[in-house]
Amino acid sequence: MASEDVKATESAVSTIVNLAEEAKIAREGVKVNAPSYAILSICKSLFAGGVAGGVSIAELEGSDGYIRVHYLVNLLEVESRTAVAPLERLKILLQVQNPHSIKYNGTIQGLKYIWRTEGVRGLFKGNGTNCARIVPNSAVKFFSYEEASKGILWLYQQQPGKEDAELTPGLRLVAGACAGIIAMSATYPMDMVRGRLTVQTEKSPYQYRGIFHALSTVLREEGPRALYKGWLPSVIGVIPYVGLNFAVYGSLKDWLVKTKPFGLVEDSELGVTTRLACGAIAGTMGQTVAYPLDVIRRRMQMVGWKDASSVVTGDGMSKAPLEYNGMIDAFRKTVRHEGFGALYKGLVPNSVKVVPSIAIAFVTYEKVKDVLGVEIRISD
Repeated sequence: MASEDVKATESAVSTIVNLAEEAKIAREGVKVNAPSYAILSICKSLFAGGVAGGVSIAELEGSDGYIRVHYLVNLLEVESRTAVAPLERLKILLQVQNPHSIKYNGTIQGLKYIWRTEGVRGLFKGNGTNCARIVPNSAVKFFSYEEASKGILWLYQQQPGKEDAELTPGLRLVAGACAGIIAMSATYPMDMVRGRLTVQTEKSPYQYRGIFHALSTVLREEGPRALYKGWLPSVIGVIPYVGLNFAVYGSLKDWLVKTKPFGLVEDSELGVTTRLACGAIAGTMGQTVAYPLDVIRRRMQMVGWKDASSVVTGDGMSKAPLEYNGMIDAFRKTVRHEGFGALYKGLVPNSVKVVPSIAIAFVTYEKVKDVLGVEIRISD
C-alpha cells in the first residue's frame, strides 16, 4: 500500500513537471524587456508557490515580450486536501469539543460517528473554504520565503568574513517563520470562518450558510477584530511549524547531497522519493512542536460565537459557553481542566493528512520552479 502511494505521488508530481516543461518550450525564444524581468521573477516565485498549493500550468505562450497564462488547473493540492477532508474536520472537532460532552473519541470512532449522524456530506464540511484559501496562502508563503531568504542572507553577508556565506539552518528557520506569518495573516479570516463552518452540525441552533455568509455574520455580530481571534497563537505557532519545515527540509537535502549515504544521491541530485521523505520528516517535526498552539488557536476562534454548535457548548445539563480571556488563559484552563494531553487532541488524524501534504508541496514547488527558472533573454 505504501509503495502504491509513493508511485501515485511521483506520478502526480511528474505530471505537473511535464506541464511546466511544455510551458518552458512554448516560452523559448521570447524576448523580454528589461523592466519586465524583475516583475517576471516575482511572478515565477508566486506562480511556483501557487502550483505547490494547488495550481499547475496547462499552457504558457510568449508573444511580444508578454507571457500569457491560458489555463490554471487545480491538480494536486486541492485534490489531496479534499481526499483527507474527513480527517481535517475530525481533527478540529476533537480540538474544540466540550470536554463534558464527548462525542468524538479517537480517529476511527470519530469518523464513524460523523458518517452515522451527518452522512457523507458531514465528512467534507468546511472543505470548500479550505480549498479556497490554498492557492493564495501557498503562493504568498513561498514567495515570501524566497524574498526573506535573499534579504536575510544579504544582511548576513555584510558581516566581516561572511561575504561568501550561504544559508544556514538558522537563517532558513527565520526566513521560513517570516514567510509563514505573512501568508497566515493574509488569509486568516478565511481560516477563522472555516473553523466555525467545520464544527457546525445538523443539531446546531444556528447555521452559517457558507463562506461569505459566515464572514458577514461574524463582522455584523462580533466586529472586525473577531475575524482574527486566535491570531496570536497562530503567529507564535507558525515560527516552529513553517520555520522547522523549511529549515529541516533544506538541511536534510544539503546533508544528503554532501554525504551521499546509501546511494540516495546521483550526480548531486535527489530523487523524488528521497525529497518526499525529507519533506515528510520536516512536516512531522514542525507540526508536532507547534500543535498545542493550533489547539489553542481553534478554541479561541470559537469564543463569542452566538448560538455556537453543540459540539463546542455541550448538550443538556453540561451546556456552557466557551470563555477564554486570551492565549495564556486558554492554555491554563485547558491544562487545568483536561490535562496536558488535551493540547494534542486530534494529533493523529492531523499527522495522517499533514505530513504527505507538506512533502508533496515542497517537491512540486522545487520541480516547477526549476523549470520556470530557465534564463530569459533580455532585449537591448
